[in-house]
Amino acid sequence: MYAFHDEFKQDPGLRYLNHAAVAPWPRRAAQAVAQFAEQNVLLGARDYADWMNIEQRLRERFMRLLNAPSTDDVALVKNTSEALSFVAFGLDWQPGEQIIISDEEFPSNRVVWEALAPLGVEVVQVSLSGLDPEQNLLNACGPKTRLMAISAVQFASGLRLDLTKLGHGCRQRGVLFCVDAIQQLGAQPFDVQANQCDFAMADGHKWLLGPEGLGVFYCRAEMREQLKLHEYGWHMLERMGDYTRTDWEPARSARRFECGSPNMLGAMALEASLSLLEEVSMVRVGELIEERVQWLQDGLTALPGLTLHSPLNPLRRAGIITFSVDGHDTQALYQKLKAQDVVCIPRGKGIRLSPHFYTEARVIEETLAVLQQAIAG
Repeated sequence: MYAFHDEFKQDPGLRYLNHAAVAPWPRRAAQAVAQFAEQNVLLGARDYADWMNIEQRLRERFMRLLNAPSTDDVALVKNTSEALSFVAFGLDWQPGEQIIISDEEFPSNRVVWEALAPLGVEVVQVSLSGLDPEQNLLNACGPKTRLMAISAVQFASGLRLDLTKLGHGCRQRGVLFCVDAIQQLGAQPFDVQANQCDFAMADGHKWLLGPEGLGVFYCRAEMREQLKLHEYGWHMLERMGDYTRTDWEPARSARRFECGSPNMLGAMALEASLSLLEEVSMVRVGELIEERVQWLQDGLTALPGLTLHSPLNPLRRAGIITFSVDGHDTQALYQKLKAQDVVCIPRGKGIRLSPHFYTEARVIEETLAVLQQAIAG
């Protein structure tokens, strides 16, 4: 039994394979929130300074998780979409400039760029089909290309891109590189410096095992002051806490993107969840997830009429495997799985399964048995 199994005491019979959507919390996150709630009941905000220490620890954990140069490069944001919007509406766009995205993006990483159309900005969607999707994306970059915005891992197919190649190619071409890391951060190691990211963002409620409503925004130091601010408040000031001062300036750090009071409740939970990932180590987390995805792949390919829509090459995936079955309606098949407490989701061309590092072999074996029965029935 894996050493951290006790962190995930889920209902007996539950087969949870939906971490690419919303993940269960580890026990330590629930305990952190319970302790925080009890402290509020008994003491109110008497120990607010200690709460801020937890928030600082969260920044430090994100810095290490991203391999960011400094905590100054890390902002705590509401979600991925907010961080993407900071970039999209912070840059000074000129009519005719282009943004490169893929044709498989989640709406968050498409709509925000399409919303720039009134400014004369063009969004170019590039196919990821073929043997070299990275080269497809780089070949689409032309003299008018200002930015490439790409998901590290595509939400439906689970295709994982070579971010180092993309980041290097963008830097050579003078193109800004923005990565939606939500389907990789917490599932596989991620490195903003090696990938030469100008911007990267992710929510805490998927592979990071935290709550909804709190995520991270990495902004390369050289780019911070190039993003025009649209949100202002007491928390984003350089001299935060000096409430009587009448002159002000935005924080020089990425805190400039945090306009008001922090999500302290979310910070308590997410800091605890990230402590678990750090204890296991992201290298080991990635290995354990890949092992479980391979178990699923081996079992799924043995079933009659089943088609995988995810990469078979381990280097091309993180934690997602999507399938469909000939002659079976995806929604109907999904409902059969759901009725047997298999927690998954229809996405793209089929049903998406996404185990985490702690997922027991039993869960995968039982899921495959349920699926086999559903196909036969």
